[in-house]
Amino acid sequence: MAQWTFQKFRNNGNDIYTHVAKIGADLSWLFQDIILNLNALSLSSTNCYMRNKVFLWSIIVALGGFLFGFDTAVISGAEQSIQEYWQLSDTQHGLTISIALIGTILGALIGSIPSEKLGRKNTLILIAILYLFSALGTALATNWFVFMIFRFLGGIGVGASSVTAPIYISEISPAKSRGKLVALFQFNIVFGILVSYLSNYLIGQGGDSSWRWMLGVQVIPSLLFLVLLRLVPESPRWLIVKKGKIEEATKVLKIINPSGYEAEVEEIKADMMRDQTVQGAELFSPKHRFPVFLAVTFAIFNQVSGINAIIYYAPRIFEMTGLEKESSLLSSVGIGLVNFIFTLLAMNFIDRFGRRTLMLIGSVGLIITLGLVSRAFFMNDFGGLMVTVLLLVYIAFFAFSQGAVIWVFISEIFPNQVRAKGQTLGSLTHWVMAAIIAFSFPMLTSYLGGGTTFLFFALMMVLQLVFVWKLMPETKGRSLEQLEHTIIMH
Repeated sequence: MAQWTFQKFRNNGNDIYTHVAKIGADLSWLFQDIILNLNALSLSSTNCYMRNKVFLWSIIVALGGFLFGFDTAVISGAEQSIQEYWQLSDTQHGLTISIALIGTILGALIGSIPSEKLGRKNTLILIAILYLFSALGTALATNWFVFMIFRFLGGIGVGASSVTAPIYISEISPAKSRGKLVALFQFNIVFGILVSYLSNYLIGQGGDSSWRWMLGVQVIPSLLFLVLLRLVPESPRWLIVKKGKIEEATKVLKIINPSGYEAEVEEIKADMMRDQTVQGAELFSPKHRFPVFLAVTFAIFNQVSGINAIIYYAPRIFEMTGLEKESSLLSSVGIGLVNFIFTLLAMNFIDRFGRRTLMLIGSVGLIITLGLVSRAFFMNDFGGLMVTVLLLVYIAFFAFSQGAVIWVFISEIFPNQVRAKGQTLGSLTHWVMAAIIAFSFPMLTSYLGGGTTFLFFALMMVLQLVFVWKLMPETKGRSLEQLEHTIIMH
């Protein structure tokens, strides 16, 4: 009996031990799960924080795009009052409006020089100062010549901004979200145009001197841009490639890419060494022939779509279809709104579907809408609001494709050593073509008629479709160094 009791006790003890051991193992797994979850949460929180920091930097730099759009469009509400104030002739008036565009071409031409020598961040600070001085100078000017100088300085800011801001954002963006972040620049351009229209409308009720306030209000976003730039770091790729500051660049890349920054540093260094050994720093060397072709061709197609002609001369186009002046101005506001909405939409798809997909969709849409507008002019078929609706759909397709993709694509396709020069080439081509189209559009419509003019734009978009289909590489989701190997070896 005693033996049986002892045996039972031993068996029970073994059972208890087994249960305790099982509970201990379960608790051990539970604590491991808790630790792993806490680590994952910590890593997730860290990654979220890092992503938010990169997004903040991109938003701040994209303010240059907002000032770009605001400075370009704000003159539209002030130009008649300016002509009356200084009693300008038609020639002087035309020069007053176009002087900023001349400055833009110069800014795009020389934009890579400070970007390469001083760095992306310091160049952006100089651009902010140009915008600030331009706003103050044009608002306070009592002499026409002084007014022109400050408008010219603002134009230089616009041109340099179109070179430096997309480069900076592309160089600090993770590959998987680079398209969306660089597209912030285009989004802010469109947003700046919209805000300038609204600002002009609100300030325009203030009497004869309201034009000064229209131009002077740009001081506020310019000052904000200048102050906020203190929060952004220098481009890590510029620090490594141009200054050899590996440690400083590594700190920035660790924020951008916490899990893979070391490999990215090594990739940038290896890429720099390859470029040095094969003398890759010249933009027009045979090595860079294909990215140069892509940038120039893309920028030309952007403008031979007719976009700037339609933006600049929208009221004139609508009046050609028989709309009254008030209705044509209202239709112009509709163009601005559609441009804004579809640029925002494109930002959400550019990294998901890719640059080529957006361009293929956009090209087909532009061909159809431009062709139908051309037919309306040839057939003199302007019943109802058909042309207005077609042009609004045209703007939607453009904003969803070319408008959103151009600054992203050009900023991605050049190697680190020549990216600023390549962006300058693309931007300069864009602005020269913009000036040519804006200058020639009134003459084309006068001598050839609206039908032939819009047919020309439609045919150019057919060529663009072939270019995108056959030659344009996809750039989404890959690092800038990986893209260099793909495109250079094309």
